[in-house]
Formats: sequence, C-alpha cells, structure tokens
Amino acid sequence: MKRRLFLSGLLASSATMLRAANSNFEITRTEAEWRAMLTDVEYAVMREEATETAFSSPLDAETRKDTYHCKGCDLPLYSSAHKYDSGTGWPSFWQSLPGAIGTKADNSLFATRTEVHCRRCGSHLGHIFDDGPPPTGDRHCLNGVSQTFRT
Repeated sequence: MKRRLFLSGLLASSATMLRAANSNFEITRTEAEWRAMLTDVEYAVMREEATETAFSSPLDAETRKDTYHCKGCDLPLYSSAHKYDSGTGWPSFWQSLPGAIGTKADNSLFATRTEVHCRRCGSHLGHIFDDGPPPTGDRHCLNGVSQTFRT
C-alpha cells in the first residue's frame, strides 16, 4: 500500500471491527465481501476507522453541483450545496442529508470526538467538529475514499 494512512488513535481494536461487522445495519457484508469490493485504503478507512492522508482526495477540491454517496452502499449522504472549503485537506460539509448518517462517541484520540458513519451500511466517513460555518456551526470532516460523487 503506497498511501500513508494516519490512524485516528491506535489501530482499530477488535471491538471496533466487530461493531462494523455485527451491527444491525440494513446492508451487511462479510469481511471477505468488503475486502473484495474495496481497496486496501478504502477498507482501512471505511471498516477499521482509519483516516486518509490530508489533501489526498480529489473530492476535497470537487466543486460541481450534485450529491456525495456512500462508497459502501451508494446511499446519498451529502449535497454539494452544503460543502465548503475548510482548508483542512478533507472534504467538509456543514450538514448531511436528512436520515443519511449515524454518529457515535469516539474516544480514541485523547478526547471525545463525534464519529460519523453511513446509517445504512455502517461505513466510517469521518468526524463532526463544532468549528464549522453557519448556520449549523458543524464541520463534517470526511474521508474522500468513503464517498463517491454523482452528477
């Protein structure tokens, strides 16, 4: 694997991996099925909650109008109307589409953060921070490898 990954804290624990594999999501796949459909980097991010390298995703600079979908199940997640340039190197949005995401507490990096995942397949998308623009004040800081852009 040529891309470096910055992990959100330590490597995913077996409990984290079990959450992704055994939760009651609408779409579930075995580890083998996920590995067959995803690259190594996509698997590390989407199933093991790693973080892609900043400024590595072409979706960070994407400016066309339309919708960002989950790479794991094609669920529409975010509208380009809610995207903004946060300067962080990851695609950032100030809100998701209604009913598209789920969240949970993430205590892996010396503080509690809000992890965001696809509500339908459980794929890890990134984190939500409270330093975003109005009207929500939220910054959904997402891994581009977890998404596809549809026009």
